[in-house]
Amino acid sequence: MTSVQALKPLIATLAPTFHKLSDDIWDHPQLRWEEHDAMARHIAVAEQEGFTITRDIGGIPTAFQAEKGSGGPLIAFLGEYDALAGLSQEAGSTIRRPDPQNTTGHGHGCGHHLLGAGSLLAAVALARHLQDHGLPGRVRYYGCPAEEAAAGKSFMVAAGAFDDVDATLSWHPAGGTGTQSTQTRSLAYAQARFRFTGVASHAGVSPHLGRSALDAAELMNIGVNFLREHMPDSARIHYAFTDAGGTSPNVVPACAELYYLVRAETVATMQDLYDRVVAVAKGAALMTSTELDVQLEGASAEILPNRVLEEALHSTLTEVGGVPFDQADQKQAAAFSAGFASEDIRRTRVSCGLLADDPRCLHDGVPALAAPEHRPLSSGSTDVGDVSWVTPTVQILSSAVAFGTPWHTWQYIAQGKLPAAHKALTHAATVIAATGLDLITRPDLLAAARTEHTAVTAVTPYVCPIPKDLLAPPARG
Repeated sequence: MTSVQALKPLIATLAPTFHKLSDDIWDHPQLRWEEHDAMARHIAVAEQEGFTITRDIGGIPTAFQAEKGSGGPLIAFLGEYDALAGLSQEAGSTIRRPDPQNTTGHGHGCGHHLLGAGSLLAAVALARHLQDHGLPGRVRYYGCPAEEAAAGKSFMVAAGAFDDVDATLSWHPAGGTGTQSTQTRSLAYAQARFRFTGVASHAGVSPHLGRSALDAAELMNIGVNFLREHMPDSARIHYAFTDAGGTSPNVVPACAELYYLVRAETVATMQDLYDRVVAVAKGAALMTSTELDVQLEGASAEILPNRVLEEALHSTLTEVGGVPFDQADQKQAAAFSAGFASEDIRRTRVSCGLLADDPRCLHDGVPALAAPEHRPLSSGSTDVGDVSWVTPTVQILSSAVAFGTPWHTWQYIAQGKLPAAHKALTHAATVIAATGLDLITRPDLLAAARTEHTAVTAVTPYVCPIPKDLLAPPARG
């Protein structure tokens, strides 16, 4: 009996509980570092299954781990549950319509309500199987906060939370199915707040006495825009005004704040670019006679692929097959795809190994495993990267939304409670749980994954992008 055959019936039995868990978290969206409700719901389910809970991982109130089992290797599953601001949306609606029951205004525009519930389902199923069959092995589930541009896992890694883990598995809802690290390479990133403090004054009567923090912020943006010509093509810099210094034009603004995110292919390249952005900010402060305070909020490394785990997971995925969508699912997805650019839909289909004019709007297949040298570079980032540098890590993407659905949008949220999304959750849990069982019952497989990881990190050691003395924002007092 294969691991898939051993676990698939159990996961099917458990799945409704975790579909409800994902829906409950979708109904109560919370932002990074504030996911107390989602964490409590995850902990309640884990405790019912006999997991031992450890809270406040890395001093973060919304980070925890749940563990069950004894002896054997330690296999971990990563869960996320943070939402995005201002994306409230009614479930199933193909037009922009905020959810009338949503009291926060936030929304799960990246499917993290599914991600956490699916990973916990995998952990529970694997732990039950080990217990029922008297097999040695420990299963650990990590409740990870603040993946959305805040690097919760990076702070957990820096605190040593993954030092004893033998291998880690995770997944992410997406517009197509496949082994994630073979499909794309992620970017390292850092994010920081740049706060300028000047001197307020009457803009008409005594402007010469004022020192405009808003001028400094605008000069910083201008300087960074000139910097864009002189940075790698694959790098990215994004910003938002979090404080523009007030609403009165007749007052010289004494304060202004910018929130910057800097991305590049490696930690070293990102750090160099980030330092140049900081230098531009210092120049803007010098030109305006204002004071500058820079607060690094978080940072993350790029993902380190592990080919042994990729091949093992892909073998499991091939046995499981694609997400089992039916005609009703395809019809619902078509209603969403009708509002997307046809070129985006065709491009996504082709990337999933389908013909550009394939009539399906949900990916229900399994693409071939890409060669390592053909991994395209994604312009996105994830704090799973830091985990991958301290323990062998692999992820699966499971198709949950219609072709062409942009991430971080209301359209993504609207599909988050449909039957297709629940099927993706169950599908991913089956694949990563079965791969985890293989790693426990096949010592040679786990040893090969760890040997590869050790060989790569011996040549290119992990460089933590977070300074040693930097605490996660909620732990700073």
